[in-house]
Amino acid sequence: MQVTVYGPLRSATGEKTVGLEFTGVTVSDALAEFTAVYPRATPYLYDGDEVRSSVRVTVNGERAALEAPVSNDAELTLMPAVQGGSAAS
Repeated sequence: MQVTVYGPLRSATGEKTVGLEFTGVTVSDALAEFTAVYPRATPYLYDGDEVRSSVRVTVNGERAALEAPVSNDAELTLMPAVQGGSAAS
């Protein structure tokens, strides 16, 4: 599986795109395997044991739910929430 990351996840992987040996079934499984290999990504993707609601995942360019099936040859994109800033008046 090819995983492309954005924002602070790049500091966790050291690269924009990384390979991941994926043996699971769902997007949620892929996130769990990704954070097992790149544990520094965990606080950006998880709040405790739950995936943060602000995390956006696409599979082969299409937005995907956590329970969606995903294959080992998929292209996964992970986008954590952008935090900070304020509205201008």
